[in-house]
Amino acid sequence: MNISTADRKSALHNQANQELESLVSRGLRAVGNGFSPVLLVKGDLNAAEIAGGELLAGADGNALRSALSAVGFAPEDFCGMAAVYGEGADASAGALGSPLSVEFFREAVEAFDPEAVILLDDAATALMREAYADALAAIEDFNTAMLMPGLVAPVLGRRVLALDGFEAALADRAAKQRMWAYLKQIRPAAAPY
Repeated sequence: MNISTADRKSALHNQANQELESLVSRGLRAVGNGFSPVLLVKGDLNAAEIAGGELLAGADGNALRSALSAVGFAPEDFCGMAAVYGEGADASAGALGSPLSVEFFREAVEAFDPEAVILLDDAATALMREAYADALAAIEDFNTAMLMPGLVAPVLGRRVLALDGFEAALADRAAKQRMWAYLKQIRPAAAPY
């Protein structure tokens, strides 16, 4: 039985869509292109996001889109997810606004399968540290393994960068420059040929 390349791609696309829809139905809050190379993870939601507004729709999202475009990513090359449960979370998973379970967080990251993960705040970093403790333990440099801000950690074939409060940094010129310096380390991966 021969399956065409187009049929294979369509089947894989449908499978990925079903997986992402399942995550959303179980309380994942996400925005953007689920097939993008960059996943932004936000744990400390602002007032608008807590009230049910779109994730990363404010100044932080605009600044991130601008910064990612400046380092070479296309505007559609990012996806954002909350590190806390949104609508649809069942009672056994966690209440609306409570941190994602470690298992659910890891399932979501693996479903998105980005080439780079950018952790926007300490809450997101703590969840990543716990969910990927086994992979982080293999990193020799202690600070990198602990996901210290500004250091790019190789985690299961992806690059992980922790920022220590991106949204708050937008109010301070020096902190904003520091975030820009960190983000410049995450550029699109080169073609393998």
